[in-house]
Order: sequence, then structure tokens, then C-alpha cells
Amino acid sequence: MSIDTVGELLVRQAVQQGERIYLIAPDSGQMLSFAGLQAAAGQLAGFFRERRLPPASHVAWLLPNGPLAVQLLIGTMAAGHVATPLSLLALCEQLAYVIEHSGCRLLFTVAEHAERVREALALVERAVDLVLLDGELPVAASGTAAVAPSQHSPALLMYTSGTTGRPKGVLLTHGNVLAGARLVSEAHQLGPADRVLAVLPMYHINAQIVTALAPLWHGGSLVMPQRFSVGAFWPQAAAFACTWLNLVPTMLAYLLADPAPASVPAGLRFCRSASAPLPVQHLRAFEARFGIGVIETMGLTETAAPIFTNPLAAAWRKAGSPGQAFGCEARTVDPATGAVLADGQPGEIQVRGPNVMAGYLLAPEETARAFAADGWLRTGDLGYRDADGFYFITGRLKELIIKGGENIAPREIDEVLLAHPAVLEAAVTGIPDALYGQEILAGIVLRDGSRWDETMLRDFCRQRLGRFKTPRYFVRLEELPKGPSGKVQRLKIGATVKSTD
Repeated sequence: MSIDTVGELLVRQAVQQGERIYLIAPDSGQMLSFAGLQAAAGQLAGFFRERRLPPASHVAWLLPNGPLAVQLLIGTMAAGHVATPLSLLALCEQLAYVIEHSGCRLLFTVAEHAERVREALALVERAVDLVLLDGELPVAASGTAAVAPSQHSPALLMYTSGTTGRPKGVLLTHGNVLAGARLVSEAHQLGPADRVLAVLPMYHINAQIVTALAPLWHGGSLVMPQRFSVGAFWPQAAAFACTWLNLVPTMLAYLLADPAPASVPAGLRFCRSASAPLPVQHLRAFEARFGIGVIETMGLTETAAPIFTNPLAAAWRKAGSPGQAFGCEARTVDPATGAVLADGQPGEIQVRGPNVMAGYLLAPEETARAFAADGWLRTGDLGYRDADGFYFITGRLKELIIKGGENIAPREIDEVLLAHPAVLEAAVTGIPDALYGQEILAGIVLRDGSRWDETMLRDFCRQRLGRFKTPRYFVRLEELPKGPSGKVQRLKIGATVKSTD
């Protein structure tokens, strides 16, 4: 029997898995079974009925990681409504914009965030029901979806980080999110015996699809602490017998930088890395130190997470590549003409498949620009495919540095800076220059105990990149500006240029 909606998947797994554990919350000790998750979804559906919520209403929440966030994500979709998670990193005006734009009718939060939610709601020009939760879902009799959704019905509304303008609301259908969950499960050959340590924030697509919906698809389980902690990470993985890890490159870097010895559980099969390019140096260092293979992948909010993945077999992986297209199609095209390019030729990467979004909410022109004339999604990523079908990402169209008429891919410079033993994190961007049009600014985060020496870094780059690609400016930062997924927001580094004067 085919599974077309999140509700159908939930029913199937509640029958097949029953009281087997689906979620463990180490901070509170709470455990949630598959049957318990279905019961929570029914309780939530009953609450929506009591509130006379029209079908396919947008339901928002601002919550820390934990059972409540997962129950609301899955329960809202199962009840035929549209899950709309809000970022804990959003400022008041950003929250107000998303609340207003999404048209959400209900908003859930907890006492810890109630004041900032009320401040945001004061800027919204319509009524939104605020529901304060105290560790549990609101009491209500069990119910079902008022109108059963289909695979084409909207299920999840995710807002992009909005680094270059207002956030866009990415609308994903039941078919999209299930495709994402299925592709993750199949790519990594996951099953009921697998358990993931889920430390990414639940307001990001990676956490929602990879660590919440994928285990629901394959009948596995997840361990979800409230936040990522370097000191608690390995003990949690060991205590709860996790078999795989789901991280972003920043987290790998901080685990590597921790001088404390790590007790790595023997049962860990692999570490999955996504949401941003993983420097080859960090990949190799992580594997060497912890003895765990790293599978680099790539996805977008607009594709319900996965696009590319490296193979499960270590011998077939390629360091520096997010992998091959899996479960969807990909191609590289000339950004100017749209012509499909041959292997090895750099251009813009485009994809199509069952995981690709329905469009942007209330933005038909933005949606039209996001797709090529023949229906392929423009990812905005620059790169190329090699003869084996592996893709290599060289940058973003909006982040490409154009110096003296020459295109420079930021990642090439990043990789050189990261090879220096004093550098923990690095990212470069272009800034205006009267002579060249743009010059190169490097933002760096130093390792603890390392000294700051701009001349040393400049000489290091010149030896490996030549004078033209060596950054003109260097600025030391406490941390790189990042979005909720951990992806570096290069364009914001330019705001620090005054620090170099």
C-alpha cells in the first residue's frame, strides 16, 4: 500500500512498531513510542477541532528542541494542517513578518519565549491565538483530520534565512516531505535498529526531515537533547547507543577543536554532514581522530532536504563532493544561456524530482524565477559534475567574487585558509573596490591559543593561491555569521570591513 501523507505514515508505523521507542529526550528523560506519537497527533487534531480551525490552516510554534517540537511538527501535518516552525534566532521584527506573512491562526510557545512572542504579535495586524505550553500538549479529546489531505496538499511551510532580503516561505507538500524522508532512509540504508543523535535545531529543514521524519519512515529512533553541547555529545551518543550522527560542518569543527579525549561508541556506523560545504581538512581529521566515516551530503529547504549524497561504502566516496544525485535528477547549466553543460564544465546546478517544493507562499513571481522554463529548480549553487556523476560545489551565484572581471569561487580560498593550523573557521566574500570592482575580505575564527598574524596568513595564501586570489583584507571574528542550519552567511561578513580600517 502506498503512503501518500504524513498521517498515513504515522498510522502504519504505530501499527507496525507499536510501543517501540521513537524519541528519547535526554534532558528530561522522557520517551515517546510510535503509538504514543500517534496518540499525541490525535490529541492535537482534537484540539484543532475544538478551536474550529479550518482545514489546511497554518499552525506556528516557537519552541526549543524536544518532544513538543516533534509532536507539533508531525501532529500538525497528520491533522491536515500546515506546520510552520519559527526560528529561535529570529529577532522581533523578523518574527512579526513571518507570523504576518504565513497567515498562521495558532501559535504555540513556552514560558521561556512568551515575552518575545508577545512583542512580535504586537506588531502583527491581525488576531493570532497564542497557546502557552507547559511541557505537554493541550488537553483535548482525540480526533482526526477535518478533511483528509492528499500527497499534493501543503504540509510544511519553512522560511528561508533571508540573507539578502525578506525571508521566503517555502511550501512543501506531503509528497515532498515524505520523499525527503524516504530518500534519506534509502541512501543510508537505515532501518528499525538505527538511532540518530539529533542535535540540529527543529526549526531547520535538516532536523525536520533527516532526524524526525526519516526515522518515522524507516521505523528507527532519535535522541534529541535541547541543544548541541561539545562536552555532552559523545556521552549522549554512547549512553543511548546511537548508530549514526547528523551534523553540520561547524559542529564537526568544534568537536575536532575540543582537546578532551572522546569515548566514541563502537556501534556508530557513520556521521552524516549537510547544510553547508564540509572542508576536506575537517572531514579527514574527523575520520582520523574519531574513527567514524563521514558521509557528505547536500540539500535545500526547497527540496525537503536531500539532493546529493556520497555512497555508504567508504571506498566509493569522494572527499570535497556532496555526492551524486539520489532520488532526484540534477544537471549543470550555463547561467547566461541555460544550455546544459558537459561533465567537468562549471555552471549553475539545477534539480528536479518528487522532493522539489510546490513554490513560495504568496510569491508567484519569486516562484517563477526559481524554476527554469522546463521546470527544473534553480539551486543558485555553482559547481560541476565529474565523469563519475559526483557534483562539486564551488560557490553561490550571489556570492561569486568578481575581481577585475575574473570570477573567483570563495570556497577555493576558504579551503586554503582552513589548511593553516591557526584557523578554526574561515569564509571569504567580495567587497566594493574602486580599482578591481571587488576585493577579497576574509573573516577568520582562530583556534584557542593561536596568535593573530595577518602577514603570516597573507603569505600563506600567496604561496598557494597567488597574489590575485589572496585576500586583501583579513578580519578576526569571534564566530562567523551563520543561519539556523549552520550555513555561513558570507554577505554579512562584508559588514565587518570597517574593522580592517
